[in-house]
Amino acid sequence: MAGSMDEFDDEGDDILASFIEDREGIQVNVPLEFPFPFEPYDIQKEFMKNLYINLERGHVGIFESPTGTGKSLSLICGALKWLKEFQEKQKKDLEALIAEEEKATGSGDRASGELDWVAEFAVKKEKQEKLESAKQKHQKLAKQESRLLEIGKRKKQGRRKRDRLEDEFEELMKTATSEVQAAYREEIDKVEGQEVNQGDDDLVPEDYHSDEEVGAGKASDDENSDEELDHVTKIYYCSRTHSQLAQFVREIIKSPYGSNTRVLSLGSRQNLCVNETVRKLKSLSLMNDACLDLQKNKRKVIDREESGEAVRKRRDKGGSGCQYYKQEKMEELGGQILTEITDVEQIVKLGRQMKACPYYTNRLSVHLAEVVVLPYNIILHKSTREASGIRLEGNVVLIDEAHNLLETINSVYSVVVTGAQLTKAHSQLSQYEQRFRSRLKAKNLLYVKQILYILSCLVRLLGGRTDANVIKQSIGKSESKVMTVNQFLSDSGFDNINLFKILQYCRKSQISKKLNGFVEKYPNNEVAIATEKTEERHLGITGFLKEITQNVETSNLTAETQKTNTSKGNEEAIVMRSPLMHIEGFISSLTNADKDGRIVLTKQPLLSNCTLKFLLMNPAVHFKDLLSEARSVIVAGGTMQPMEEFKQQLFFAAGIGPEKIHEYSCGHVIPSDHLLALAMKAGPLGVDLDFTYGSREKPALLNELGLIVSNVCNVIPGGVVCFFSSYDYQHLVYQQWQKTGILAKLEKKKRIFQEPKLSSQVEQVLGEYSKSIQNSSCGTGAILFCVVGGKMSEGINFSDDLGRGVIMVGMPYPNIKSPELQEKMQYLNSNFPKDKDGHLPGQIHYENLCMKAVNQSIGRAIRHRGDYATILLLDKRYGKESVRSRLPSWIGKDLQKMEKYGPAIAAISQFFRKKKTDATT
Repeated sequence: MAGSMDEFDDEGDDILASFIEDREGIQVNVPLEFPFPFEPYDIQKEFMKNLYINLERGHVGIFESPTGTGKSLSLICGALKWLKEFQEKQKKDLEALIAEEEKATGSGDRASGELDWVAEFAVKKEKQEKLESAKQKHQKLAKQESRLLEIGKRKKQGRRKRDRLEDEFEELMKTATSEVQAAYREEIDKVEGQEVNQGDDDLVPEDYHSDEEVGAGKASDDENSDEELDHVTKIYYCSRTHSQLAQFVREIIKSPYGSNTRVLSLGSRQNLCVNETVRKLKSLSLMNDACLDLQKNKRKVIDREESGEAVRKRRDKGGSGCQYYKQEKMEELGGQILTEITDVEQIVKLGRQMKACPYYTNRLSVHLAEVVVLPYNIILHKSTREASGIRLEGNVVLIDEAHNLLETINSVYSVVVTGAQLTKAHSQLSQYEQRFRSRLKAKNLLYVKQILYILSCLVRLLGGRTDANVIKQSIGKSESKVMTVNQFLSDSGFDNINLFKILQYCRKSQISKKLNGFVEKYPNNEVAIATEKTEERHLGITGFLKEITQNVETSNLTAETQKTNTSKGNEEAIVMRSPLMHIEGFISSLTNADKDGRIVLTKQPLLSNCTLKFLLMNPAVHFKDLLSEARSVIVAGGTMQPMEEFKQQLFFAAGIGPEKIHEYSCGHVIPSDHLLALAMKAGPLGVDLDFTYGSREKPALLNELGLIVSNVCNVIPGGVVCFFSSYDYQHLVYQQWQKTGILAKLEKKKRIFQEPKLSSQVEQVLGEYSKSIQNSSCGTGAILFCVVGGKMSEGINFSDDLGRGVIMVGMPYPNIKSPELQEKMQYLNSNFPKDKDGHLPGQIHYENLCMKAVNQSIGRAIRHRGDYATILLLDKRYGKESVRSRLPSWIGKDLQKMEKYGPAIAAISQFFRKKKTDATT
């Protein structure tokens, strides 16, 4: 039985502590008070208590706290209370150990009269080493604290001087002529772009002697320079987006721990790089390579200089590398961001001001930070985690917004390659091999030919050829096929090649980077595909963009889809510039265990559009490292139901027993009469609300839906948010209502908005929707049609009048015919047991995908204690107990099943009449 944390009652902290001691024999002294910026709610107190207990015991926790209940502050205050006390305890234990060892060493007592002199010497030596280690650790901690205090003092003095000088310079530049300003900008670009002119020597890999020289998965020297640093115990906080991370940082500042906590915000080079030459590359892989090249060039120049003062001058000047990569400047910036809490944008701004690299500053500062704030992908992807200098041992990992954690891990480790990428890589590498064949050593040439063989095998598997133009190759009809990894390797024809050695060679030789340099240096020699008679020859990125255009023209796409493809054109072109980098990731995925992954082969009429996709079936295989290395892992979110899936697929599958897993779910802070949740079975004409796939397009049902929405908009003030299962279904309903006049009738009551398909238009639509509600002279408000899983179903707050009503139309089940979903369901059925009611795990997963999407959508309303709203679930299936149990507890417990329409509309009308009366009294 899992240790559910909601079983603790409110009889007091002493009872809570003794209960844990009685059950597991572990004494956990829970603090009576937690520092908080204001008087916490009872559910916040319980949240912090349970979090503290989980961290102290080093267990895994699943924490659910609805948005609006102060989840972020509860996480901060509960976790930092534990961390500060743990640090103090560590310090005291260290001091006690030093005192005890010094006393024992000074006394010279023998542990036993029977010990001979050899054993006695070994005991003394062990004690001496233990004492020296404890002293060194204590001295390091004291030195670190002293250094940070000194940096804090210097920072205030230096900032005043720097701000004054910068203000003076900016004033001078404002009054300068346009020629002076242009010359200054040109000089800055020249310095930032300064690089050593590389010859062909840099395009040829060094002699590759032995496969054993490279450890699988080992980071390069450039990416692993903090090996010797001692890390303080810390909390890693992860969330989905940088805006959510920035909001969390602001919450720390507002908390009682804002003035005495060292916080660091991590990000990729795309987020943190301040070198404009590197930033212009856009693609992360190209930025990484360019950055490392700049450092390498700088080191080569320094190595050629004389020692002493000449080296220091060259380093300070910036050398032939990145002018921001300066040790002293980065140490100064690191001290500043550790003594004053900053988010990513502020770190970048400081980096530009101080001429220091924010990316490497963060890497150098991780070991001293107490709280590290970072995106999901950095902590979840092992090689990225190691390259960022993150150590999990003994530390705490908090994963917020974790409702889609399973899907996120699968996405991080899933890789898609296209026929265009494969043929492009083969063409580039073939020309590279031909040009440098005489200069490549035997082993280099062997591995290059093996990579070419793998690429040609993959192209043949898609039905294409490497000796024909990719644009002209037609494969035939569209089809999809799902294979195991072993089956795929066998069908591809390279199952006899050791892929681990191939990947080791790619990492050691950096062949993809060499190839990218070759393509950049000799662009006129690069062709799309070598042909005997090429009717059209397309060079570089321009050719690929033309190819994209031709593919779009031959596809039966809507105008909106064409716009989306065009907006993605540049991003895809950048991947095509050096596709071998991307294909290495796919080859790496083929080294997963056969049972843990599947390959989806999708053939299209054109070879360039065919795809190979690796699907991760078992997320636990990559999450296991976090669970085994970290002291404690907490997954938290506003709606974590259904929790059973987390336990089965992430924790149990990774070897974590139920006794190590604790769940905590709290209710909402709103009073029970601030929410009206109704599951409606029928409409005003008595038509059953059956939105199953076979019935949802019936005109009678669509008209019934229109009457319900129109009538409830009569009684719901302010804004109403209506969710549909897909864009296509929303469009179908909209057209039907236009024909029948329902839309015109609805528009007289509320202004109608639709969720845009383009992300760039979301802010504009939300702004107009909000303005219509706030400026409505007659108080009718507006209605917003949204899509489940779209741009407005997560991360958007419809608080107060923006979301007085939330309508969920139908149940958004995913496409059951999807080969990927069917394979996932079969995998779950084969590897996990049925539930207590005999349901197959694949079917449970299918239903959970639907309900997690529903929970996220309906959670957009009611965002604080004084908020109120009604939630309408329009489908007769919502009346089932199995569906109710998958809703958030604060909604499910009060959900009313309405068999008839009349009582439902009466309940809605009465709910808002009462709120209007309460507001006037």
